[in-house]
Amino acid sequence: MIKVSILYPSKPSSRFDVAYYVDVHMPMAVRLLGDALKAVSVEIGIGSAVPGESAPFAAIAGFTCDSVEAFTAAFTPVAGQLQGDIPNYTDIAPVIQISELKEI
Repeated sequence: MIKVSILYPSKPSSRFDVAYYVDVHMPMAVRLLGDALKAVSVEIGIGSAVPGESAPFAAIAGFTCDSVEAFTAAFTPVAGQLQGDIPNYTDIAPVIQISELKEI
């Protein structure tokens, strides 16, 4: 299993519309990526380890899939649509990481 993490680093002057992201963008992503997704998570940053300090990320999305190939096969045909929607909720350039999940 792999996890594709999409991280939106917080910046002082950045814009991130949480309602649009949660209510419009992510449901669209789930619909478009379909059966390739085994689990989906959304995290909205509210703070850091230092009390009163801003969260390092405005948001983090996680897509769990069977393999990189399964994710790529689902994502490639709809990449333009998903990436084209980014300006509707943020001006932050996302950072993407693909990780192998390990059982503990």
